[in-house]
Amino acid sequence: MFNFAIERHLLTSTPCATVKAPAKENQRDRCLSMDEIRAFWTGLERAPMAEATWIALKLQLVTAQRKGEILGAEWSEIDLTSGCWVIPEDKAKNAIQHRVPLSALALQLLTDLKKISQKSKWLFPSETGKTHLRGESVDKAVRRSDDAVFKAAGIKHFTPHDLRRTAATHMTSIGIPRLIVSKILNHADSGITAIYDRHSYDTEKRHALERWETELNRIINDIKLASNIIQLEKIV
Repeated sequence: MFNFAIERHLLTSTPCATVKAPAKENQRDRCLSMDEIRAFWTGLERAPMAEATWIALKLQLVTAQRKGEILGAEWSEIDLTSGCWVIPEDKAKNAIQHRVPLSALALQLLTDLKKISQKSKWLFPSETGKTHLRGESVDKAVRRSDDAVFKAAGIKHFTPHDLRRTAATHMTSIGIPRLIVSKILNHADSGITAIYDRHSYDTEKRHALERWETELNRIINDIKLASNIIQLEKIV
């Protein structure tokens, strides 16, 4: 705030100039493991949160988009027929319009969500219906579920934003190029090449998200298979 005032010539110096940060700023690196992804996905329906909230969390993992952009989405921005979600520039964090190809899993979640949101223009309407669900509400729901479901399932503490990082990390782990993952995440590219490269990467993003869907389904179904094996062993 003081630096902003100095830039606007409202102040000549800042009283915070010699104040040291209370702690070293660390880059967050939390990424859910495959086992945690399985437990998270299968445990959400038992978590103390509304169905729309856990669909929002699943969409973060499936699409790798920002929590705020998902919660603030409107049905007019979603084309279920072509399987595409357009995030307008005024809603995108980097102020660049972003096209998100929707995998079959994402479309299924959105179809389920449509039944919940009914006639609201928002994907995730608030209780009043006048605006959309806030990010703070989703954060609180995850914290409430930590002790109730997630910790008992062996999942270390995580935040909704960690789901986006988890998706990106696992995408690169299965061979999806970082450039394509960056395009999916809608990260701003300030390099000189970006000025000349106007390719949309829509096809590449769709292929990548379909590969991620296949991998995610494999991860989720593995726990179901493992659970069945354990049950069979107990019976035997």
